[in-house]
Amino acid sequence: MPVYEYRVRDRSGKVLKAQMEAESTAQVRDALRAKNLLIVEIKPPKTGLNADVKIPGLSDRPPGLKQVAVFSKQLATLINAGVPLVQSLAILQRQIENKTFQAIIKSIRGDVESGTPLSEALVKHPKVFNRLYINLVRAGETSGTLDSILDRIAAFQEKELALRGKLKSALTYPVMVLVFAIGITYFLLTTIVPQFAGILAQLDAPLPLITKMLMAVSDFLRHAGLLIFVFIAALVFAYRWAYKTPKGRHVIDDLKLRLPVFGNLLQKSAISSFARTFGLLISSGVNIIESLEITKGTANNAIVEDTIENAKNVVMVGDPMSASLATSKVFPPMVVSMVAIGEETGALDSMLGKVGDFYDREVDEAVESLTAAIEPLMIVFLGAIVGTIVAGMFLPMFSIIGQLSK
Repeated sequence: MPVYEYRVRDRSGKVLKAQMEAESTAQVRDALRAKNLLIVEIKPPKTGLNADVKIPGLSDRPPGLKQVAVFSKQLATLINAGVPLVQSLAILQRQIENKTFQAIIKSIRGDVESGTPLSEALVKHPKVFNRLYINLVRAGETSGTLDSILDRIAAFQEKELALRGKLKSALTYPVMVLVFAIGITYFLLTTIVPQFAGILAQLDAPLPLITKMLMAVSDFLRHAGLLIFVFIAALVFAYRWAYKTPKGRHVIDDLKLRLPVFGNLLQKSAISSFARTFGLLISSGVNIIESLEITKGTANNAIVEDTIENAKNVVMVGDPMSASLATSKVFPPMVVSMVAIGEETGALDSMLGKVGDFYDREVDEAVESLTAAIEPLMIVFLGAIVGTIVAGMFLPMFSIIGQLSK
């Protein structure tokens, strides 16, 4: 019989920890309640369906956001159709193609079958179901609206995927062009320029400044390749190390928001994400303090996190959240005004939804403008690099040809 670990409080408030053999979590719960003990935590056994799922040959990489969104949508549809939760999980388990995700659903189904609430079963898989997801499911279980909550989660995740896709498309294009430009430049400087330099040395021709500079750069790249690699690796290491420190993360995230063009795009996406996440939690019945704490955990930017933390502290003492947001550099006056109206009218979730929709459109327009502006700039950038190299190599040749023609 499986052994369950549990923690309880007795009548004096003392926390006790022990183990119990039982057939299910529900049996442990009933036995502890019969003894008038307040249950703090019941840990399921590490065997059977409740064990951490490890399948030979499968990677530990969790399923992506898209797969979780599809799962949420399908589970909501099944529950709304009147299919029991355990049966719904069994159906989804059979049709999921990702073997790792399939094993996770099997584990969750086993926990639910043993009497564990769905939200508690999800807690065991934090890499797949984050704190936001779990709290929303818990709110749906409490209110009896699990199917509609799962629908909202799926819609939220689809919007999150769309936003990530837009940011990725906006940032990928210039990065690819930059890498391409660096590759072409490196090839020209390490292969073509040395050949021309050899010809010019044999001709003993006078070299203009631009040619001397190109030849110096070419020599450096050919003979100091390892040094360049070490320098780039050191920069990457320094960035990662700095970003792991609180002060370094604040400085880097602040610089990201101050970047020309890209900073504005990141700010708009942060506002959109904040409005959609916070609005979804509020409308689902999660209290405002917990909602702000969860939203802070999804911000992915230290400056935005500090702003949300300040707003939470203000709300905890009974002041309006909009007053705190007004002192932030992240949220513009329009957003602050809409939040203030939402607080005054009791329609904060509705106002946040409108803010999220507005900034989704703003992100769309910013991505389109950025893409349109970057393309000609990159063409000019590439042309300038190639043109400089060609000019540096051919100017001495023209000078030699001119002297020979006299």
